[in-house]
Amino acid sequence: MIRITELRLPIEHPPEAVEAAILKRLHLDPKDLHHFTVFKRSYDARKNVALAFIYTIDLSVKDEEGVLKQFSNDIHIRLSPDTSYHFVAKAPESIQSGKLLRPVVIGFGPCGIFAALVLAQMGFKPIVLERGKKVRERTQDTWGLWRKNVLNPESNVQFGEGGAGTFSDGKLWSQIKDPKFYGRKVLNEFVKAGAPEEILYVAKPHIGTFRLVGMVEKIREEIISLGGEIRFSQKVVGFDIENDQIQGVKIEGHDDLPANHVVLALGHSARDTFQVLHAAGVYMEAKPFSVGFRIEHPQSLIDKARLGPHAGNPMIGAADYKLVHHAKNGRSVYSFCMCPGGTVVAATSEPNRVVTNGMSQYSRNERNANAGIVVGITPDDYPGGAMAGIEFQRAIESKAYILGGSTYEAPGQLVGDFLAGKTSTEFGSVTPSYKPGVHLTDLADSLPPYAIEAIREAIPAFEKQIKGFSMKDAVLTGVETRTSSPLRITRGPNFQSLNVKGLYPAGEGAGYAGGILSAGVDGIKVAEAVALDCLSQ
Repeated sequence: MIRITELRLPIEHPPEAVEAAILKRLHLDPKDLHHFTVFKRSYDARKNVALAFIYTIDLSVKDEEGVLKQFSNDIHIRLSPDTSYHFVAKAPESIQSGKLLRPVVIGFGPCGIFAALVLAQMGFKPIVLERGKKVRERTQDTWGLWRKNVLNPESNVQFGEGGAGTFSDGKLWSQIKDPKFYGRKVLNEFVKAGAPEEILYVAKPHIGTFRLVGMVEKIREEIISLGGEIRFSQKVVGFDIENDQIQGVKIEGHDDLPANHVVLALGHSARDTFQVLHAAGVYMEAKPFSVGFRIEHPQSLIDKARLGPHAGNPMIGAADYKLVHHAKNGRSVYSFCMCPGGTVVAATSEPNRVVTNGMSQYSRNERNANAGIVVGITPDDYPGGAMAGIEFQRAIESKAYILGGSTYEAPGQLVGDFLAGKTSTEFGSVTPSYKPGVHLTDLADSLPPYAIEAIREAIPAFEKQIKGFSMKDAVLTGVETRTSSPLRITRGPNFQSLNVKGLYPAGEGAGYAGGILSAGVDGIKVAEAVALDCLSQ
């Protein structure tokens, strides 16, 4: 196969124009082109150039060697890399027959899903323990908080089938290094489960919550069909560790489960499980994370600022942004999890605390754009060891609950008032999307002073990149605290805990991923490590 990069076509070209462009680029006769596929499609929407799609194409031709030789000096025409997935192992009969213990996966978010799926596809018949409920039951519980101010601590935005990624924008891109194309495996499995095929080639693929629900169910069905088990409402409350080797897990209300290969795909909000692991002596360390607010603007404002005359073009869709500012006090402020045409959602998992996150549907056609505007912090800001970051988060979330009126409404403030340092009393042209609701107040007391200072400096700086970003009526909603795990359950090159053999920290909760795609990729890597270790025994 041959790969062509940087193949440029007008944005509204007819389908047959792609083949014509390939033939012209390679000086080929139509009969010599066997077939082609689009590997990637992005767009160039700079204001001073014609709107265009930029393609990366993989193709098969009659004389591959001749074409490559002819264009040997052209960096945009090269041999296609092998992006297919290759299993590293096949389960031995001893596991398939039940003579050896089956691997256990704790958590069924993106990381746990792909760890379990790949283990199942290799024949290892994993057992998955998920503290929350099946995705559709979990959705009803989540709506209970959004619509009725009633929180279920075991079934919410953070806990349950699909993990936190289910109630998000469904972003499927990442900046991780991926030389083995594990990300392609993740995307292919999503397409097989019902995702639109465009996620395989668009530059910034996303799915949205409603589509993710059905996809998660189909992947669960495949794992079960391959001999795996998914056990819901089974909360792990202890670990049996002897001589620095995991021997099993303790499950609330159930018999202990023997295991010598345990994948910790916990998610970043499994604070009680972190505490159990810490008490058991599993090595972990504090790590940096970020805290801040959600900001909402009219999506039309972002479209106009980012796309100029191309704003509203249906071929492009809703515009996004990515912003960074280095404040004078030494803090970095950046946009996080930007959701075009989306909503701000209640994402707490603990009673009497308020946490926000962002979510979009596949259409991204809601009125507002939202993003986290967050400030980086380090363990120096919360000294006290590996668990100190959790208490730091909890203190902020508890204060937000009180500032919001102690009803799960979130504290909010207009951007103009926040910059001026005065309490907001009424909304302007931007209606906040957060449910159960936003209680206007002064957000200055919701975060440490250094964070407030940095955000107040950053918003006018972002105005220079996006005209209207500091509009007075834009709404800040507090607080965003779960940007990433506040700790890392450190692992070695064999993917096992530094001091407990057979324990495999994985994904966001363990500090090794950030987002659906990177969590899925980490799940695949850990599944491979588990499989290879099983074969060595």
